[in-house]
Amino acid sequence: MDLKFQVKIKIQKPVDTVFDAVYSPEKLSAYFTNGGASAPLDQDTTVMWRFADTPGTEPAAVDVSVIEMFPNERIALEWNGAGDHFTRVEMTFEDVGDSETLVKISETGWRETQADLDRSYGNCFGWSFMICALKAYVEHGVDLRKGSFSGMY
Repeated sequence: MDLKFQVKIKIQKPVDTVFDAVYSPEKLSAYFTNGGASAPLDQDTTVMWRFADTPGTEPAAVDVSVIEMFPNERIALEWNGAGDHFTRVEMTFEDVGDSETLVKISETGWRETQADLDRSYGNCFGWSFMICALKAYVEHGVDLRKGSFSGMY
């Protein structure tokens, strides 16, 4: 069995606008990395993402290594998404016409263990929330993350 998942959503904005909202640390921090992002998602860089409302250190932080970046098309990164080993996250951005962008996020590299299966469910939820928050941010300027997780952990 190959443990992996993919989430996707259509966003009613041009692909360059949607891509920039993920690539740009200021924009990404406005709806997702609410503790900040240290740099843009340029290929061959490691970027620290911080989350102010996640359990652990204040704010919780994770390093993401950008493996590939093709403007307005794709970002691939590796991170410690599984807890004890790295997984690969691929984000694709497809212009589907009429100022619409199809965003897909997949994560692979899970081991065939109950612990990894459990973590993959959590990450699937996280990436689903991220693309919904991305949609709300680029279409309406709304931060869906604000207050969503405060006090839950």
